[in-house]
Amino acid sequence: MMRADLPGAAPPFRRVRAVGRVLWMLMIAVGLIAAWRERADFDPAALRNLIAAYPAAPLIFLALQTVASLLFIPRTLLAVAAGLVFGAWWGVFWAAIGGTLGAIAGFLVARYVNSGWLDLESLPRIGPVLLKAERGGWRAVTALRLIPVIPHSLSNYALGLTRIGLAPYAVGSFLGQLPMTVAYVDLAAAGGRLAGGRADWVVPIAVGAAALLASIVIPRIWKR
Repeated sequence: MMRADLPGAAPPFRRVRAVGRVLWMLMIAVGLIAAWRERADFDPAALRNLIAAYPAAPLIFLALQTVASLLFIPRTLLAVAAGLVFGAWWGVFWAAIGGTLGAIAGFLVARYVNSGWLDLESLPRIGPVLLKAERGGWRAVTALRLIPVIPHSLSNYALGLTRIGLAPYAVGSFLGQLPMTVAYVDLAAAGGRLAGGRADWVVPIAVGAAALLASIVIPRIWKR
């Protein structure tokens, strides 16, 4: 039996899943084409203007980050935009929540649409990493996020093919993404304050630099 597949699945269910896979691939293809055509709008400043123009800016941001995670758009762009729109502290909050929601979305798509499509034991390099994450629970997912063996969006889909539970996956994703999220958001917030002529840029740039240093040091300690 393929991993993460449902035993004894009825043929109609398998056909529905096959249709779901086709729709999923079409969604990614169309999304990537649209993202390429509108790539100028993925500049952090343009994203800031787009998000800030709506009263429900946090909800718009969360929706954009979730979709971006599904379409392989780097989450760093959204983290920088969060720092410019919401500032240092709220930017970290919304970027961390959005990154986790995007990770969960990709995980669930793989778990319920693509399950049984790939056998992890047959993947020569990625398979052992995913199987180790499956056995290690949230700690292994955290390590995988801290030491980015697989790109963010691809790891969301890949981990959905394992048998790891949703709760440990979500916790590990949140913790593993947090250092880089803090770094990007706070450094962007500091840059926005400097550009606006404000003097209160010291704290966010110090926090961002500390988080960036932590994102480099923690993976090395974790490896040991």
